[in-house]
Amino acid sequence: MSDALAWAIFGGTIVALAVFLVFLIRERRVAEQRFLAAVRELTAQMGGLVEELRAAVDAGHDDDRRAGILGELAGTIDLDEVLARVLEAASAVRGVDASLVTIAGTGDEKPIVATVGLSAEEADLAVSAPVDGRTARAVTVAYEYPEEAETNGNDLIRHGVAVPIPGEAGAVGYLVVFSRASGHAFAEPEKRSLEDLAARAGPAIENALRFREARQQADLDALTGLHNRRYFHETLAREVARAQRYDRRLALVVFDLDGFKAINDRIGHLAGDGVLAAVAERVQSVVRSADVACRVGGDEFGVILPESTLADAELLSQRMQAAVAASPIGEAGTLQLSAGAAELVAEDDATRFFERADNALYRAKQARGVGRRPLSQS
Repeated sequence: MSDALAWAIFGGTIVALAVFLVFLIRERRVAEQRFLAAVRELTAQMGGLVEELRAAVDAGHDDDRRAGILGELAGTIDLDEVLARVLEAASAVRGVDASLVTIAGTGDEKPIVATVGLSAEEADLAVSAPVDGRTARAVTVAYEYPEEAETNGNDLIRHGVAVPIPGEAGAVGYLVVFSRASGHAFAEPEKRSLEDLAARAGPAIENALRFREARQQADLDALTGLHNRRYFHETLAREVARAQRYDRRLALVVFDLDGFKAINDRIGHLAGDGVLAAVAERVQSVVRSADVACRVGGDEFGVILPESTLADAELLSQRMQAAVAASPIGEAGTLQLSAGAAELVAEDDATRFFERADNALYRAKQARGVGRRPLSQS
């Protein structure tokens, strides 16, 4: 074999080997790319499975939490506690950032509204029943804001869903939930969860409303419609404790009718009862909604004034005196009342606070020349 042929064979071998190596490298790279792609796909699938598992676990926890709260609903008849538990259960529904319960008022009563996660201004956004008066299965609302509002805040209410709370004679109110997440919408599973919650809450709310009404009736004086003596002393003790604990102002007015015994003797006890009822109505017309007006006993009344000063109490006394004397009351004619006022001080308990106001009433009657025995001399 000639040297030229040998070199030709050697050169061809080298070329073939190089081609083979290139092919091997390329195939290996393709295989590596396929392997890496498979790994990436598997990783993505595992990531998705992990997210699904996490979501399922979270949903399970939410369901367990909600079920636990719902199970506690039947254990209380206090309306505030029932509403607090309903709101807590609603907060466990996925996507809920805030919630609200509104219960329709009866007669002249205002609706009862309880919220969590909402400011007073945001609570006014609450969605309610359709305007045609029929009860919808759910009411869904999306909130859109002007551009400046979008620029100035990213914690806006974006979406709301309201479901009726069923009662024995129709809906007693609405359960409303809100989301602050942009683009979020409550899906069918969340709506079903809310409907289930509302269905469970309805009987508990109605029972609590009945209990509250019965308690209110027990706290009222049958003759005047004001709160009775027991309620007065319980509320006074509670308000004194609260004011002392949180360093709040508290005032008290105690008053009675001048010469009421003589009026009773002249017109009779039945007509005298009518006088007391008329006086109570006039007093109720001038007290503030935050004040607690009570019949303490006989013709003696008391008004508890939270967050108020002695000057506030004296001003209320003047308004009550003017209202009572504004026009004659039946056979009793034009009446006058005397009042004593006090403002809570650090050394007061409920008994001493009441005694100070009652003694101020005694001094007021002395100054006007109408007799009354003082409750105490302290």
